[in-house]
Amino acid sequence: MQQFFDFPVRSDCTFDNFIACDGNAGALQFSRRVADPDDSENLLYLHGPAGSGKTHLLKAIGRVIEETSKQPAPYLTFREAATVADLSSRSARAGALIVDDLHLMPDDSGIRAEVWQVFNDFHSSGRPVIMAGLYAPRELPYLDDHLVSRLLWGLVARVDVSDDHSRQMILKKIAGDRQVRITDDVVDFILMTTSREVGALISAFDAVYRLSMVLKRRITLPLAREARERQLPGDLS
Repeated sequence: MQQFFDFPVRSDCTFDNFIACDGNAGALQFSRRVADPDDSENLLYLHGPAGSGKTHLLKAIGRVIEETSKQPAPYLTFREAATVADLSSRSARAGALIVDDLHLMPDDSGIRAEVWQVFNDFHSSGRPVIMAGLYAPRELPYLDDHLVSRLLWGLVARVDVSDDHSRQMILKKIAGDRQVRITDDVVDFILMTTSREVGALISAFDAVYRLSMVLKRRITLPLAREARERQLPGDLS
């Protein structure tokens, strides 16, 4: 049977380094609530396009839960499949159920039943349940109707940074984190020449930033154009 592939929570995915903007403010607020042991909310579903920050938030939640509960909170995703230990066998010792890419769950009655059972085990015991996927709960394929209803009982938030204002905020936050200022024309140029994913925005700005360090020049529109033309590799120093 196809199984979940799990990864340890990455230490660099935290709430502090999450790039907040208009398109993800609600998701960030809900994520902090679910991670807070003093908050009664313990069920969250995030949905939105790829690259919008869902995985970052899931791993940030898991990191906080592991620190506060002293229990593991493994990050599980349907994006990969492998013959690993059965999910239900790990549920007894996990502090939270964190499942990403729920839209990729296969059309398999056994897996549907397993996910539903594990969800109930966690939810009935009061342990946090955090899930995410591309689509809203009712649009998820192959999901048990009972689980769809349960997800709608909890907190549900869309994560979307595809609007230009959110992307501008992200770029300015990235620049601020590196203690540099960028003008609006540089921001507009990067937006026009880069895909809408956050990772692509970070890579595009870092290419400009690295070139400015190498050439010891201020970040300007001509420099941004030059960085784009050069397509600098990620390991340039």
